[in-house]
Parts: sequence; C-alpha cells; structure tokens
Amino acid sequence: MSEKPEQSIRLFKNDFMESLSHVHPVVPLLLWVPVVLVLLYRSFFIDQLALLPVLGIGLLALLSWTLTEYLLHRVVFHWQAKSKFGKWFVFMFHGLHHDAPQDKTRLVMPPAPAILIMALLWYFFSLIIPSPWLQPFLAFFVVGYLIYDYIHYATHHFRMKGAIGSYLRRYHLQHHFSKPDGHFGVSSPLWDYVFKTR
Repeated sequence: MSEKPEQSIRLFKNDFMESLSHVHPVVPLLLWVPVVLVLLYRSFFIDQLALLPVLGIGLLALLSWTLTEYLLHRVVFHWQAKSKFGKWFVFMFHGLHHDAPQDKTRLVMPPAPAILIMALLWYFFSLIIPSPWLQPFLAFFVVGYLIYDYIHYATHHFRMKGAIGSYLRRYHLQHHFSKPDGHFGVSSPLWDYVFKTR
C-alpha cells in the first residue's frame, strides 16, 4: 500500500458544502469528549451511581459499540443499493472512503452525520435502558466510537507497532484491498467471527 498523500475527491460544487465534508482528525475529540464528561459527571454527582456498576455498564456499552460499528459498516455502509438515491447515500457515507482511503480529511465522521447517527442511537437506547443507567451507557458508547475513529485513522496513516495495533491495521487494510465483503470490524474483529464474515 502506498503511504503518499492522496488527492481528495470533490463532492460538492459549492465551496462551503465541500468544506463541511472535510474534517480535521481532532474534531471528534473536541465534539464528543465534553459530552462524555457531562454524562459521567451527571452519572456520579447527580444520579449518585456507584463506580463498579458504572464500569459494568461501561463494558456493556463498549461491547455494544463494537456490534453497532460492525452492523453500520456491513449493513448500511456496504448496502447494495439499486436506486439512484441509495447509491448516492452509500457513496457519500462510505464509498468515497473506499475510492480514496488515504484522504486524511475524510477518515473521521463529519460532525453533522455523526450527531444525527448518535441522536438516533441515543433514542433507540433510551427505549431499552432505564434512565439512571442511560447516561453512563452513552458515555462509554461514545468512548467506543472515539476509539473506533482513531483506530481507523491510525490504520490508514500510521505503522501501528505492537501485536494488537499491527493486527488491527492489517485486518482493516485487508478489507480495503483484498476482502471487501468481509473484515467489517475496525476496532474489533469479534463480530466478523460471530457472523462468519472473516
């Protein structure tokens, strides 16, 4: 794989709209870390939840993130669309990344779609998780998302030394360059094993 910078693919004729499709990699941290801190503050100091149960629901949230990441990547971002709108949607959300995988400003999710997806997931989880536990669950779920975002960024732009890092990098790059119908997990290969897409 080439390590040289890659030319961006222009999406919009309008310069302002085009600028919104490019994201500096620090943006997810700036956007989501305050949300995580507020949710954890509320969990501990307003709802007075104990540390061990919060850590327990945090582990459940991190596991839930890996399943969500897998399902979004496999079902939504690799949807075999037939309509013109469907093909546009898939290209905008993910096909673009496959066409230009080294584009540094398109490796993390822009704020607008990230907020929309997170709002939908927040609503979904609010239907099944009781109120005092929803906030710590969402805090750790967002942490899982951030871990994913930066592992994904790193797989495309860093060597990632060490057993886990080099494995995850190789695993994800195989999705791009030799196994596009598998290896959907980025932060974890767990669900590829469960659903036999490895």
